[in-house]
Amino acid sequence: MSDDISFRQRRYLLMMGIRSVCFLIAVIMFVNHLGWLVVIPIVGAIFIPYFAVVFANGGREPDNTRGFMEYRPNLPTTRDPGGSSSHNGHRPPPDELN
Repeated sequence: MSDDISFRQRRYLLMMGIRSVCFLIAVIMFVNHLGWLVVIPIVGAIFIPYFAVVFANGGREPDNTRGFMEYRPNLPTTRDPGGSSSHNGHRPPPDELN
């Protein structure tokens, strides 16, 4: 587990380093009046942190392979309007309805 965490930390720091370089390049390009080309590193500096956080938090997947559990509502028993006492007022299971 610690290998996974250290890998994610290194990847995050690398991406944030790339973001810092993008920001520095954008400032240098802006000072040199390069116009609309400044937008390219600015977009990188804006969107790289989002991906860095997503990749850093996207570690191991859970080991639970069971999947979703079936929803079974806990409903109260219903009264039999016919008054039949064969089921003692309980509904038969769904497979016995036919």
